[in-house]
Amino acid sequence: QARLVESGGGLVRPGGSLRLSCTASGFTLDYYAIGWFRQAPGKEREGVSCTKGSDGSTYYADSVKGRFTISRDNAKNTVYLQMNSLKPEDTAVYYCATVTISGTIATMAAFGSWGLGTQVTVSS
Repeated sequence: QARLVESGGGLVRPGGSLRLSCTASGFTLDYYAIGWFRQAPGKEREGVSCTKGSDGSTYYADSVKGRFTISRDNAKNTVYLQMNSLKPEDTAVYYCATVTISGTIATMAAFGSWGLGTQVTVSS
């Protein structure tokens, strides 16, 4: 069965960096739009970033623009989320999924099953 697995989370100090990975098994990522979401305790799940497989377009939530970069390595069947200048408010469980998107990050919607995610904690 097709699935996506997130990895790369951990504990980092404010201002630090992490790189998350989203690796596919059972299918190839090349032509799929892949999005990153996050959910903090007591808060709703929110879209963070997206990359389209068709034209390479990228999208970011306002809260992470200039700090996060999404990319893909099709040879490794993996999408990455490079997170720099991390803030405590970035603390959340991060998930990836195949998505649809229509122009803005607010329209991003996942389809298929959710994985377990990877925990990112930003604290001094």
